[in-house]
Amino acid sequence: MANTTIRTERLELRPVRDEDIDRILEYRNLPQVTRWLLRTQVDPASFRAAWRRAAADPDDHSMAATLDGVVIGTVSLDVVDGMGQPGMPQRTEAHLGYVFDPAYGGNGYATEAVTAVVAYAFDRLGIRRITAGCFADNLASVRILEKVGMHREQYGVGDSWHAELGWVDGCTYAVLAEARHREGPPPEHPAASMPVPRAG
Repeated sequence: MANTTIRTERLELRPVRDEDIDRILEYRNLPQVTRWLLRTQVDPASFRAAWRRAAADPDDHSMAATLDGVVIGTVSLDVVDGMGQPGMPQRTEAHLGYVFDPAYGGNGYATEAVTAVVAYAFDRLGIRRITAGCFADNLASVRILEKVGMHREQYGVGDSWHAELGWVDGCTYAVLAEARHREGPPPEHPAASMPVPRAG
């Protein structure tokens, strides 16, 4: 992605750097974090290689969220084609995700960062629709998605496999650019009980 920097009231969001990976892994592999991720434990070498590939992908607009220079989370934004017949405009949809250090939970940082990335996608990238998925029981993630203006479009009963819980329910959330402008932007950084990562 381009060397984009987004500044919010408390955070700076910027592309993930190679030197950030060790810091990200400090919280990425914690049990309370991997509990709600589709990919649980990750190998450091392959994880680093995946971030390097993302940095070279023009459709990947993932960012590190930093607080006073410390990486406290990442927000992923992958631009994709929607579903449609020939003649459909390309690269109009984006998939959203996030993983935050639980040590910084309870301060609304994840909501603040995700709000900023959603605005960036609509206002700077021209995205028309953003989607995100999570396990239905990941209530903290559900609250973040709803606070940034996303609405539940799909509820899958027993459609998602959880290594500890077995088959569980999953949700898909989405927001259209036109709906965001119609309803007005969400608050800048409402309090979140705990910034817990997405399911995928």
